[in-house]
Amino acid sequence: MAELLRCRSFQPPIFSRYQSPSSSCRPHPSFFPSIRRPTASTKAARVTTEMAVVSTDQVLLKKGIADLYDESSGVWEDIWGDHMHHGFYDTGVDVSGSLSDHRAAQIRMIEEALCFAGVPEEKRPKNVVDVGCGIGGSSRYLAKKYGAKCVGITLSPVQAERANALAAAQGLSDKASFQVGDALEQPFPDGQFDLVWSMESGEHMPDKEKFVGELVRVAAPGGRIIIVTWCHRNLSPSEESLQTWEKDHLKKICDAYYLPEWCSADDYVKLLNSLSLEDIRTADWSEYVAPFWPAVIRSALTWKGLISLLRSGLKTIRGALVMPLMIQGFKKGVIKFVVITCRKPQ
Repeated sequence: MAELLRCRSFQPPIFSRYQSPSSSCRPHPSFFPSIRRPTASTKAARVTTEMAVVSTDQVLLKKGIADLYDESSGVWEDIWGDHMHHGFYDTGVDVSGSLSDHRAAQIRMIEEALCFAGVPEEKRPKNVVDVGCGIGGSSRYLAKKYGAKCVGITLSPVQAERANALAAAQGLSDKASFQVGDALEQPFPDGQFDLVWSMESGEHMPDKEKFVGELVRVAAPGGRIIIVTWCHRNLSPSEESLQTWEKDHLKKICDAYYLPEWCSADDYVKLLNSLSLEDIRTADWSEYVAPFWPAVIRSALTWKGLISLLRSGLKTIRGALVMPLMIQGFKKGVIKFVVITCRKPQ
């Protein structure tokens, strides 16, 4: 076959059969039917196959996320309490104190995000959705603070059940409710919430465009959207992608925490601009969360932490083992802790 592709190897009988003397010395396409241009049906089949692969990958990712949090949420709550997110700390202050100090920093994170977004005290949100709610810490806090009706969604049945139990125990069943739901296909009508809240769930979303689109869809006209999430650093104008070592570093974290490919704060801003949202603002809060992961590691290395980890399961243990990579990622500047806010037009 290779010989036939060389002009000089075509003997006259073959040449005359497949080409006229005046034509180029490439064989006629019919000689190699396998290299014919794909038909419309072939292209459609290929697209369908690629979509099926993506769909399967997303199903497996969602299952991995749900299983991880089914397994690990009890351990986290037992040591850290209601809030499954970073704390906000003053820079240059020693925070190697008690867990109560770090829990206070987690509450401060909620307040700082609300302040950054400009959620006014005089115009309190009445309906709040907590996208990726964990065990409902943010929702219950917002319900108490604003008297708002809050609903949270999570992929984890264990988290949803525990969040509802905690709401009942705190007398908030009429204000905060939780259910299993997909952030990429939220089970809510358009324009239902005047505050859309996503505290450290965006990093789990395999389709950032669809994720942002759903946040916008369920927001009421004039509603405020707040996204607090992990990102990779913004790329410089001369860069097309992260460096190889940065990609490798993030992949190790992705494998342990069931994260898809990371994006940057700039990527989020582009998505929000494409949807004509208003008052788009973002900030890098990496320096304000720096003490968090060292504190988590210290808590894991206590006797209580070690016993809890060993009882939890392999997914939780694997997640614990990559915690130093989070610290390194922040120190090297490849990981950024970002807050993003915008408003849906009236």
